[in-house]
Amino acid sequence: MYQVPDQRGKVAVVTGANSGTGKEAAKRLAGAGAHVVLAVRTPAKGEQARNEILAAHPGARVEVRRLDLASLSSVREFTDGLATEGKPLDLLLNNAGVMNVPRRTETDDGFELQLGSNFLGPFALTVQLLPLLLAAPAPRVATMSSGTANRARISFDDLQSTRAYSPTRAYAQSKLADLLMMIHLADLAAQHAWPLLSAGAHPGYTRTNLMTSGPTLNGGRPGRLESLLYKIVPSQGPEQGAEPLLYAATDPAATPGGYYGPRWSMVGPTKAAPLPRSARDKTAAARLWTVAERLTGVSIQTQRL
Repeated sequence: MYQVPDQRGKVAVVTGANSGTGKEAAKRLAGAGAHVVLAVRTPAKGEQARNEILAAHPGARVEVRRLDLASLSSVREFTDGLATEGKPLDLLLNNAGVMNVPRRTETDDGFELQLGSNFLGPFALTVQLLPLLLAAPAPRVATMSSGTANRARISFDDLQSTRAYSPTRAYAQSKLADLLMMIHLADLAAQHAWPLLSAGAHPGYTRTNLMTSGPTLNGGRPGRLESLLYKIVPSQGPEQGAEPLLYAATDPAATPGGYYGPRWSMVGPTKAAPLPRSARDKTAAARLWTVAERLTGVSIQTQRL
């Protein structure tokens, strides 16, 4: 099992921290001494996760704050709350997401749900937290992608999947968008000489409720093929699946723009993973960043850096 380095004195925000890889990452960070903020859509579930973490680490510093990444106003409320307190933020783990929503659904802001929850919400969160991140001596942003990004492309002419919607294609696009965000943030850090490290991860085939919560939205349910794959494809638990994200967030050997995943693609200990070819397109990354700024109304220029 990956040993998280000493995190005493650090503050970490983990999105989607009430279950799965997010809860496991939060637990391991708290055990290593970090003050962890569980950023969750449902506070009651966050409190349950907090109690579980404290049962394992009685002296840990863990708090719950509401954050719905499918709502830009919720993102703003969350970041404003942290900004008011003014504490430097050492770690941001962009972990939360939704997967394979059966029918096209929109967020309160009118975004396709998977794009909004998995990319545009985390984008707004990351940019709005930059002032607190850059107030820390060696901040990191670790962003969770997916192996599905390997077969994705960004449909700039139909980003919101209004003309053609496929649950799996929309999900894959959103996770490729996460990688492009991670890469462009690393480039911005280099251009501006920020001390920030931006890295990415994917969990392989990890058994979490992500597999079922998205497909069952709007009365849907996983198809027969999906149900069969859950049973026969090699998989691992959140304890192992969270490790690439933890490595990106804490390991001294992690590099700017680095990408980490299971050694055997689907399962196993963490190793450096090859970026999908489509994620290496820095022109597309810069273009997508600009599009995200326009859609969310959030940009670096509006932050006090």
